[in-house]
Amino acid sequence: MDVRDVFKLRTIAVVGASRDPSKWAYVVPLYLKRAGYRIVPINPTASEILGEKTYRSILEVPEPIDVVQVFRPSEEVPKIAEEAIKRRRERGDVKVVWLQLGIRASPGVREALEAEGIALFENMCMMETHAELFGLKPLEPGEV
Repeated sequence: MDVRDVFKLRTIAVVGASRDPSKWAYVVPLYLKRAGYRIVPINPTASEILGEKTYRSILEVPEPIDVVQVFRPSEEVPKIAEEAIKRRRERGDVKVVWLQLGIRASPGVREALEAEGIALFENMCMMETHAELFGLKPLEPGEV
């Protein structure tokens, strides 16, 4: 899947979404929401983020998910990838796992995802990539 194709997808589950406007895990989803994407926050310690109901895991989300965006440490990626694969097998909906800047998949994760038809993008900021592709200005913490 080409990176441009990712932005044709509309529903993004944000694993590790934050309530704190000073964190990128708040700023990036806010930018994407303002750009017209449906944001589904995944955070077991919050009930609502960016005006959206939160869920403890992507497995609990009742609506279809196109992209699983990850703001969690690299060590947690294998578990998140397993959940994405499980959703894809059960519901056929997850098409992309996107690991934000500084987050990488361990060996074998890409192959496992791709074997299920799920594209992996790692160590990339979804907001910066979108802004660059579409000529928009990214947000900064503090200007939200």
